[in-house]
Amino acid sequence: MPLSDAPIPAPAMAEGHLPRPWYREPWPWLLFFPPAVAVVAGLVTMAIAIDSFDGVVSDDYYRQGLAINRSIDREADARARGLSARLQFNPSGDRVRVAVSGDVSADRVLRLYLVRAARSGDDQQIDLAPVVPGVYEGRLLRPLHGRWHLHLEDAGRRWRISATAQMPAERAIGLEPAPLSAPAMEEPRWSSPGK
Repeated sequence: MPLSDAPIPAPAMAEGHLPRPWYREPWPWLLFFPPAVAVVAGLVTMAIAIDSFDGVVSDDYYRQGLAINRSIDREADARARGLSARLQFNPSGDRVRVAVSGDVSADRVLRLYLVRAARSGDDQQIDLAPVVPGVYEGRLLRPLHGRWHLHLEDAGRRWRISATAQMPAERAIGLEPAPLSAPAMEEPRWSSPGK
């Protein structure tokens, strides 16, 4: 069979219409869309992570573990001294007054640490000066809102008493040494079948 010199018609040309450009077809867009969404979501997640670093994880966790043991000793010392305190904020929330009971005779300055569990950047350290024997007062850096851990200790860091409170507090907050240990859990009792 001899080959003809006539051009062979393309299927699209045979039907009488030109093929559409690729960007007018739905399939390329359906293939490009999921990876494009993943790239945009990754960039948004990275921006959020960079902007809102909370500093919860510590690089020096071993030293912090050792500090926990020292704080247990300080709370035991506070318990031995019979220390407790009542902490009160003034109505405008810029000053704090602490009435301490127990053996604080040698302590000229006390320190109040206000620690925010979720945002370490909000933490405050307040130096409290004696106003009258057993009563100390200091100025806050900024008003408090939300849940806070309160730690009162002497300047030499020999003892510490603590509390947790929701701010702003309408009434006085009691600070005491932490309990010696958690209550012992009861051993589980297994029942045997047939009894």
